[in-house]
Amino acid sequence: MMARGCLISFEGIDGAGKTTQIRALERELRAMGYRISTLREPGGTEISERIRELLLDTSSRITPVAEALLYAAARAQLVQDVVRPLLDEGAVVLADRFIDSTIAYQGYGRGLNIEGLHQLNNLATGGLEPDLTILLDIPVELSSRRRQGMLADRMENEGVAFQDRVRRGYLEMAGKLPRFRVIDGSLPEETISAIIIDIVVRFLKGDLWD
Repeated sequence: MMARGCLISFEGIDGAGKTTQIRALERELRAMGYRISTLREPGGTEISERIRELLLDTSSRITPVAEALLYAAARAQLVQDVVRPLLDEGAVVLADRFIDSTIAYQGYGRGLNIEGLHQLNNLATGGLEPDLTILLDIPVELSSRRRQGMLADRMENEGVAFQDRVRRGYLEMAGKLPRFRVIDGSLPEETISAIIIDIVVRFLKGDLWD
C-alpha cells in the first residue's frame, strides 16, 4: 500500500463517458489489489449532496458567481470530510469532476475571472490538486446525441454554445498542465477503458512521467 494515496480526476463535457470509465477502472484496480474510493462532484457528503440538488435543479435561478461559490462550498466539505482522510490512509481516489470543472464551466463557460476561480479553488481545497487528470474529449454534437431523450439538469440545459466554450476550456487547460491526459471519448468504450487502465497503472507504478 502507498504511504500516501493519490487523487485521479475525470473531466469532460456532459456525455463524455466519465462515469462509465470510472466504474471500469475501479473494477480493474480493485482486482489488482488497490484500495479504491470513487466520488462525484458536487456530492459525497450530506451537505455536498444537498448543494448538488440545488445546483442541478432546473427551477433554480443562480447567478454565475453564486454558482461558483456553491460548487466551491460542496468541494470544501468533500475535501475536508472525505478526500484528505482517504489520501492519508493510502487510498486511490477516483473523482468524477474536481477543480478543473470550475475553471471550465464557470470560467470558460460563464466568463468569470479565471484567476479568481483558481483562488476560490485553492481556498476550498487547501491547495489540493489531482495527481492525474483524465480528460475524455468529445465533440459537442456527440454529447447532444448521447444525451438525447434523457432528462437534462440545469447545467446540461445551457446549450451547444456553452458546452463548446467548456470543451475549449478543457483543451486549453490540458495543453498547459502536465497532469492532464486527453483521450478521444468517441472511441469504442472498451478501447477507452484499455487506454485509461494503461495510463493509470503506469502512473501508480511511477512510470507515466518517464
